[in-house]
Amino acid sequence: MFAKRLGIDLGTANSVVWLAGKGIVLNEPTVVAVSIEDNRVVAVGNEAREMLGRTPGNIVASRPLRDGVIADYAVTEAMLRFFIQRVVGRAFLFKPEVMICVPAGCTQVERRAVLDATLSAGARHAYLIDEPLVAAIGAQVPIAQASGNMIVDIGGGAAEAAVISLGGVVVHKSVRIAGNKIDEAIASFIRRSHNLIVGDQTAEMIKIKIGSATRLAEEEKLAVKGRDSIAGLPRTVTITSTEVTEAIHRPLMAIIGAVKGVLEQVPPELASDIIDKGIVMAGGTSLLRNLDLLMTEETGVPCHVCEEPMLAVAKGTGIALENLDLYKRSITRR
Repeated sequence: MFAKRLGIDLGTANSVVWLAGKGIVLNEPTVVAVSIEDNRVVAVGNEAREMLGRTPGNIVASRPLRDGVIADYAVTEAMLRFFIQRVVGRAFLFKPEVMICVPAGCTQVERRAVLDATLSAGARHAYLIDEPLVAAIGAQVPIAQASGNMIVDIGGGAAEAAVISLGGVVVHKSVRIAGNKIDEAIASFIRRSHNLIVGDQTAEMIKIKIGSATRLAEEEKLAVKGRDSIAGLPRTVTITSTEVTEAIHRPLMAIIGAVKGVLEQVPPELASDIIDKGIVMAGGTSLLRNLDLLMTEETGVPCHVCEEPMLAVAKGTGIALENLDLYKRSITRR
């Protein structure tokens, strides 16, 4: 009874922590800075994100998750320990219960790695639940009914489309293309067309400020600073929103391809429900301007973005943790 209960949305770009009784208590970038000499964690979250691409030789700032799964086990464990201690306190008498969500397309090895890292970081019990399911719960979709609901969760490392009925995933498809790949597409386009090298953070800033999934009626412009790839000197160029739309078209079509793949496999009865209700979008990348319009145009099914899409998965994880009996079919426990 005295143990605290945490729900963690361990994302490729951001990690959000939900605490029973308090709601969301932590929302930080999934970045860790490690000292090379003694393998010690120097900074985590916002502080470490400021260091990305700006560190001296003896410190490495990196993202321990890639494409929605653990890429660096030791660093992920250290980061989870930091998050748990930050929320529960350093000296906790009772180990907390922790629920973490993972992409539905995860392999058993990847799932085991998340469970082991969570237990090693100080959890008493670790639970795993599929991300599309908790995204739907957090987006307040009535998933327990005998009707089809479609959710598209587009994060930083992976995009997942799933149809949910009677509290379980009926059909799902996941592609490891999402926000990070969109940033990479912008950076490589600027390098090709303007001979300018920009970092990941600059590419993300361009996406947020003038990025759009469809062409804007009024073109927007942004001055971008970077390094000239030929002369090697700092330079500023002006990028237009039309160029950004063109740059991100291919990764967006790959995400929409996953959505179409799910729609093709859906049983006819559920397909009619989806046409009536539309597709719900969650995850940080669903905030990209006009992405819902492009999705509607390409699939022929109305799409809308849920409230607070970046927090939907964490909220859903919290609700699932409070109602373990309801969702026990979908939960892996250790």
